[in-house]
Amino acid sequence: MIDRRRLRRWWARRTLRSRITVVVGVVALVAVLALSRLAVGLLGSALSGAADVELREQARTAADQIEAGTPADAVAPSIRVLDTAGTPVDGRGPVPLRADDLRALAAGKPVTDFRHGAPLRWLAVPAILPDGSTRLVAASGDLVGGATLLGRAAAGFLFGALVVAAIIALAAWAATRAALRPVDRMRVAAAALPPGERLPMPAARDELYALASEINSLLARRDEAVARLERFTGDAAHELRSPVAAIRAQAEVAVAHPDPELADETLRSIAVEAQRLSALLSDLLALARADAGQRPPPVPVDLVAATRAAMERVADGEGPALQLVASAPAQVVASPGEVGLVLDNLLGNARRYARSVVRIGVLPAGRWVRLVVDDDGPGIPEPDRERVFDRFTRLTPEAGGGAGLGLALVAALVRGRGGSVRAGAAPDGGARLEVRWPAA
Repeated sequence: MIDRRRLRRWWARRTLRSRITVVVGVVALVAVLALSRLAVGLLGSALSGAADVELREQARTAADQIEAGTPADAVAPSIRVLDTAGTPVDGRGPVPLRADDLRALAAGKPVTDFRHGAPLRWLAVPAILPDGSTRLVAASGDLVGGATLLGRAAAGFLFGALVVAAIIALAAWAATRAALRPVDRMRVAAAALPPGERLPMPAARDELYALASEINSLLARRDEAVARLERFTGDAAHELRSPVAAIRAQAEVAVAHPDPELADETLRSIAVEAQRLSALLSDLLALARADAGQRPPPVPVDLVAATRAAMERVADGEGPALQLVASAPAQVVASPGEVGLVLDNLLGNARRYARSVVRIGVLPAGRWVRLVVDDDGPGIPEPDRERVFDRFTRLTPEAGGGAGLGLALVAALVRGRGGSVRAGAAPDGGARLEVRWPAA
């Protein structure tokens, strides 16, 4: 028994050119064999028809003789005379036919008998004797010559079918090779392209044009990803250098000039820089996981409860007040950790720039849940409302705070769940950050 899995693996390892050639060759062979069988059948029908004409003429001649009074045993030896029950009445012994063959003869149908080696064709016509009784006059003739001709024709057709299928397979091989040659050239050219270069577009808008267009799009995405990675790496190195350099400088000063009175202040400064470094590394790790698609399974998350918990985390008794507006319960499809990171970054960013109050709204909207965070700070200039979601973007570095990764992380986490995020203007003139999450 053939192992289908092994056969599939073998077939999958064949080249596209080989598979197309095999399929075309097999289809051509089947089609030509079917035509050959049809031709042999038509030839056989023609030979049988010619034999039937001759046998009917012989039987008709003998029937005319019997009707004229010639005795049944006086007709030609190849003629048999039967009564309506199929019993011979010519005194020449039994007829070598089965009962169903005799009934077919009586119905006027020709019969071919293969039981005695050579095929023997029979055909009968009725004859009315002078006394009014009916006889069947059956004529027979061998089809040895016709069978030999059919056998030779079948062998010739088979040989011809194999030759034609082989020619068609070779033509398919050559045609496939010629058709795939531009693809091979395109592959080699794409592998040798330097960054920023694109494949030339074919003149005809055919499949090669579509392939070249898709390859150029892929190359553009590759160049964009490489540029983004280089920019991200450079920015990350720059951002990490500052807290590491500060920690090192303070530690070296403390070692070179030990002063018990300044030790506490130095340790506090080192702890602040270490906390800043830890937060930066956490944001970078979260962004890397979001880029790689490493997300926990989504579950329904109560956004109102998560917002209240985030407000408690970021509130320190000082700074702008936090106000929550939630008209109804709302659940989003995400993970609790993602929702917490998004809320912490949005609320932390709003409190950093707000003057007196930060308003948070949780608004169910059909298949979506809107999270709106408004502050009464200076706002975001309209040209920068898309740029604020880029990594390491800080519109006002003098305001202090993070490394410019918070809103980039928010955008990556929300969009990764099929949501959207945008920046706008709040009614109080400050900034509005709106997140749309899929509702649970």
